[in-house]
Amino acid sequence: MSFDIAQAFAAHAARIRHADLSPEAVAKAKTFLLDTLGVALAGSSGANVEAVRDLAISWGPGEEATSWLGGQRMSAGSAAIINAYLIHCLEFDCVHEGAVVHPMATLLSALLAWCERESLRGRPVDGARFLAAMAVGVDVAGLLGVATDAPLRFFRPATAGGFGATAAIANLAGFDAATTRSAFGHMYGQTCGTLQPHLEGSPLLGLQIGFNARGAIAAADLAAAGMQGPLDVFTGRYGYYTLIEDGQLHADRIEAALGREWQITQLAHKPFPSGRLTHGVVHGLRDLMARHGFAPDDIAEVVCRVPPLVRRLVGRPDMPDPASNYAKLCLPFVAGVFLAKGRCDVPDFRGEALRDQRVHAFAARVRHEADGNTDENALDPQEISVRLASGAVHTIHLPHVYGHPEAALTAAENEEKFFRCCRHAEPSVPEARARRILDMVAGIEALPDIAALVAAVAGPD
Repeated sequence: MSFDIAQAFAAHAARIRHADLSPEAVAKAKTFLLDTLGVALAGSSGANVEAVRDLAISWGPGEEATSWLGGQRMSAGSAAIINAYLIHCLEFDCVHEGAVVHPMATLLSALLAWCERESLRGRPVDGARFLAAMAVGVDVAGLLGVATDAPLRFFRPATAGGFGATAAIANLAGFDAATTRSAFGHMYGQTCGTLQPHLEGSPLLGLQIGFNARGAIAAADLAAAGMQGPLDVFTGRYGYYTLIEDGQLHADRIEAALGREWQITQLAHKPFPSGRLTHGVVHGLRDLMARHGFAPDDIAEVVCRVPPLVRRLVGRPDMPDPASNYAKLCLPFVAGVFLAKGRCDVPDFRGEALRDQRVHAFAARVRHEADGNTDENALDPQEISVRLASGAVHTIHLPHVYGHPEAALTAAENEEKFFRCCRHAEPSVPEARARRILDMVAGIEALPDIAALVAAVAGPD
């Protein structure tokens, strides 16, 4: 093909600086940086986090970077693993819907660990450079997903996310295009991410993001050392699109958007700590109840007419005692939580809340149907219908689900989510430290060393 994806991504990573970003891209970068840090802090209350941290330390002890859980020091690669896990373990981190990618989990964990290591080496990264690298990383991860129509088989937040993190580090490291392309090759050799843990609700799902974050740091190190990686990693005979994306590629989508449309402006919030594909039913029920004034107990049945990806990934049956990760990815359970409690928040997906009989009773009233959409990667539109015990039927059509750029959280809602996440942390983040983090993100261009932001996130106060 005439358009060389690897070369285009490498040249983009080598070229972009803060001055190239649009005002909207800068604003969105700050929005989703704050959102991701808040989600990571809340992730300290997630399952298995202490075990992951302790193992990460044993896999790579050292003083290079910081675990955001407890502030322990370790190698940069190990810090990337635990911090990526903190970001994703609650299913609360932002998503690029068109790509079906959570780019920030892999990107931010790798990038901040790399920046801490650079600071120790006397090469601090300032906030303006950091924002530009973030935008580059989201461009690469997002467009890798946008360019395929293949049904999701591998876990793109991990696979595409690793390449995004590699591009971001290459940008900060000052790599030229040739070195960046070599780094992509080394990343490809470490790329992993299966959907099986998603299906089973296994904590391996978030760990896979961490493995690719660690891989991005290693890939950059290998390229910087002059070791040549394979070059045709996206379109070669055994390349990414051939093997991982089942041979489906629309390179023209990358060519049309790269350098013209900042993918960070396309990110969607997760208002609720559950699979993004479960958010439509909560959005629909919330709006229908507000519009028509019925109560949860008035509901006889909820029918969700949704695209195939929704049915395939979160259309799983409710279980009486689900694992936390399973429950977050179960559309009937998430709907049951909202109907039983009037909210979907972090405490609703752990401990005794998972066995709440009222939640399961409502979940039993929820079913899903195919909506005729043939796009295997579409998250919307969705249609939610409620049949009441009285026989009345109320229906809402959702072109986009709450949190999408066209149905976005306000700045106040973004801050409210951040402070709520800080309160859900274990231990809870004091308001003074939370406000310090918020202020640092808001004025990040003036920050001379991004490692100071890590110190504020990790504590102690």
